[in-house]
Amino acid sequence: MTIAIYAGTFDPITTGHLSVVREGARLFAHVRLLIAVHPDKQPLFSLEERIELARDAVGPMPTVSVDGTDGYVVEYARAIGATVLVRGLRGAADAAYETELAQQNRALAPEITTVMLPAEPSLSMVSSSELKERAERGEDISDFAPPIVAARLAQRLGR
Repeated sequence: MTIAIYAGTFDPITTGHLSVVREGARLFAHVRLLIAVHPDKQPLFSLEERIELARDAVGPMPTVSVDGTDGYVVEYARAIGATVLVRGLRGAADAAYETELAQQNRALAPEITTVMLPAEPSLSMVSSSELKERAERGEDISDFAPPIVAARLAQRLGR
């Protein structure tokens, strides 16, 4: 059984992220959506909140589970027996960054393969940062966020 990890800060999870999760679930026996702590980022939502939002968003996907970590993704992967890291690509800039990250992960854990999945074209411009910026401006984000995320963003931003 191939276990794949799709890791990120997911602050918050978007429809673009969910597109990658769905494709990963189609390709692998199990996908672990891993909410990570990034030391250089100041998230809007706590780790616990991001896990809760992600669990709600992936609820109907039986082969997907959600967890959190403040450690290295490759160490987490080894601990659960995952052999694949899934990464989403929105465009050429993502490809360059993700290739560098994949090479670093390969050097640390040669037994783990990185698989890059391109975003659906209609979601290629969706990011958590863009989602938050649109929400702050009071724009409609329903195409870019699961309903629970849109509601929690509105609440957090006082809208």
